[in-house]
Amino acid sequence: QVQLVESGGGLVQPGGSLRLSCAASGFTFSNYAMSWYRQAPGKERELVATISSGGSSTNYADSVKGRFTISRDNAKNTVYLQMNSLKPEDTAVYYCKAVKSILAVSYDYWGQGTQVTVSS
Repeated sequence: QVQLVESGGGLVQPGGSLRLSCAASGFTFSNYAMSWYRQAPGKERELVATISSGGSSTNYADSVKGRFTISRDNAKNTVYLQMNSLKPEDTAVYYCKAVKSILAVSYDYWGQGTQVTVSS
């Protein structure tokens, strides 16, 4: 069955760094674009970063540009989110998402999320 498992979250001080990983299985990883989303309590889930299936194209939310980097290793079926210069407002549950679109039909898979807390 399809699985996306996030890891690497935890507690970090402002200005610190974390690297999140999302390990995929049960589908053809290289055919899917991958995204990281985050959601803080009481707030809407927001898109943080995306990467194309081949890794040649990336996009970032304005709030994380210059600080976060999304990457993928298709040989390992894994997508990463390197987070530097972390701020308290980055505190959220971070989710991994896989997307494949064929014409107007979209297939989405979600991970269970990993908690990131930025605090002194």
